[in-house]
Amino acid sequence: MKKFATIILLGVAACTASMASTPADALRERLGKMQDSGKIAFGQHDATVYGRYWAWDNDRCDIKEVTGDYPAVCNWDLGWLEIDSPINLDSVPFERIRREVRLHNARGGVNTVSWHPQNPFTLGNAWDKAPEHAPVAEMVTPGTELNNTLTQWIGKTADFIGSLRDEQGNRIPVVFRPWHEHTGTWFWWGQHTSTPEQYKQLWKMTRDIFDQKGIDNVVWAYSPDKVTTEEEYFERYPGDDLIDILGADIYAFNGEEGIDTFLGYINTELPIAVREAKKRGKIAALTECGLEGITVPYWYDKVLLPAISQYPLAYITVWRNSPTKPNHWYVPFKGHPAEESFVNFYNSDKTAFLKDIK
Repeated sequence: MKKFATIILLGVAACTASMASTPADALRERLGKMQDSGKIAFGQHDATVYGRYWAWDNDRCDIKEVTGDYPAVCNWDLGWLEIDSPINLDSVPFERIRREVRLHNARGGVNTVSWHPQNPFTLGNAWDKAPEHAPVAEMVTPGTELNNTLTQWIGKTADFIGSLRDEQGNRIPVVFRPWHEHTGTWFWWGQHTSTPEQYKQLWKMTRDIFDQKGIDNVVWAYSPDKVTTEEEYFERYPGDDLIDILGADIYAFNGEEGIDTFLGYINTELPIAVREAKKRGKIAALTECGLEGITVPYWYDKVLLPAISQYPLAYITVWRNSPTKPNHWYVPFKGHPAEESFVNFYNSDKTAFLKDIK
């Protein structure tokens, strides 16, 4: 059976009762303790709203069905909130997200939030990425029509996050990770559509709007995709005053043939994030990772676990288990060939799930 480590037993009440003055301070403190514990908290996107063979059930989770435990971290996405849609880009109702954030917080878990906003210029999706379709320079220039649109969109996101409250009416702290994987070219805010200074201005604009609205329950995460040098990692870094978590998004591809490439990026980018987080008084995390379809049956205990165990990370998050998209799952479900590997990963003294952190 998994040995529960008491070193990171910092529940919501204890966290709030610390020296922290805001919900965000409390979560930063909690994540710092998690990072210092020698264990890495495990999370998944949309873990409690659908799974491989089900959707919208209450109190259900593929991870729980395999291990008997919830993930320590649940991630949610706010894409389409900006256009006043009742559901996000993966068809999850925003009211359901609000409910699940409250439930996971009450369990003692940590919530994180990503955002795949539509393109303000074309109203296409976040992947509408041709440079001529994404005039970021105009988006960050005050007084332009696109700047007004993006200001409104960011404001709606801020209002939603600020509205996340527990049963007592207290704001629930979350990690927010906007403008992620900007070192790639697949999103409209990617490196091919803006200069480094314009990207930094996008971040500053976001923080200014949140701060003006008094949103005090956000811990801010910066997450480049695969990079190989410190210069690449920090080329578009908006500054220590705007960032709390130095993250990395590193996915594996091509099954067994891609393992060495994946490990190469892990062992190049994570040392940068960990080293600089320590130097700058920040938190380090593997903010997105995984192998789609988990086509390697020993993936979790023989590849991912040894890869991350050497680094002091607060948490890692894998992507979702879609009930409709073929081969689009990142955590084993009952009967999956990698189920045993995941149970071994769960039982490791290096990993933390909900029972370890609440």
